Amino acid sequence: MCAANATTLQLDSSGNLRHFLSIEGLSRSLLVRIMDTAESFTSVTRQAVKKVPLLRGKTVVNLFFETSTRTRTTFELAAKRLSADVLNINIATSATAKGESLLDTIRNIEAMQVDMFVVRHAESGAAHFIAGQVAPHISVINAGDGRHAHPTQAMLDMFTIRRMKGDFAPLKVALVGDVLHSRVARSEILALRTLGVSEIRVIGPRTLLPVHPETLGVRAVSDLDQGLEGVDVIMMLRLQKERMSSAFIPSEHEYFARFGLTETRLAKAKPDAIVMHPGPINRGVEIDSRVADGPHSVILQQVNFGIPVRMAILSLATQAGA
Repeated sequence: MCAANATTLQLDSSGNLRHFLSIEGLSRSLLVRIMDTAESFTSVTRQAVKKVPLLRGKTVVNLFFETSTRTRTTFELAAKRLSADVLNINIATSATAKGESLLDTIRNIEAMQVDMFVVRHAESGAAHFIAGQVAPHISVINAGDGRHAHPTQAMLDMFTIRRMKGDFAPLKVALVGDVLHSRVARSEILALRTLGVSEIRVIGPRTLLPVHPETLGVRAVSDLDQGLEGVDVIMMLRLQKERMSSAFIPSEHEYFARFGLTETRLAKAKPDAIVMHPGPINRGVEIDSRVADGPHSVILQQVNFGIPVRMAILSLATQAGA
């Protein structure tokens, strides 16, 4: 789907968020609005009763065709803290596993008068397909589709960066690891470019880097020490072994020896650099435990911020056209 069509599908006639499928085509002002709205929800988690009534009477369906812990649970918590009713569909025991088509599954759940689908699927474009088929009052949130996009992860990471670093403009950001297969990396790059960071570097073995990095507006580096020089933010990426069709690295041991983030390599970055990871972490493969648990790490903050950011996206999407 081209960027223009995707943008038209995501926004209503007033430019408000109807579906959240990709960062592509969205304006800087809309990304800032998501983060500002998330900021207003951070206090909810500190309340004795961790709920606000914004989605009372609404039904949110978590439709996960891929396994997930962090993303599904934070979406469930986000919806419940907005006072929505939440339905988690177990795909392994659903009619889809018995041969029912994706569209028939959507139609049957839609007939139950639900208001929103949160979709994770192994096929790129699945969330876009569903958004193009649902009734006008239903919103679709992309919780990760194939190698294409993971826009809510990108937004919680942007929120984390803003919380820790403030202004995006002067920042140099490095994405390290399996950029080629990572839907997170694609969404991160789009968000970082839209928010106007100074420089984006992608670092990893040549077999795991995009073939034409210049088309993405990034600089590719195949030496980790060189790539980390002077950066403000280090985003480590998980090896996407389930999306690899052949041997892209000789071994995990050799990968860590060349591209694993250790305390020695972290010292190449700025003294106040932050270390991020979208999870799940492969300790001793992408990152040393002393770094993952060290003072520069904001990995647990990312998980924490996932709830208010997803609350913001759910609330903004349900307001479109209202």
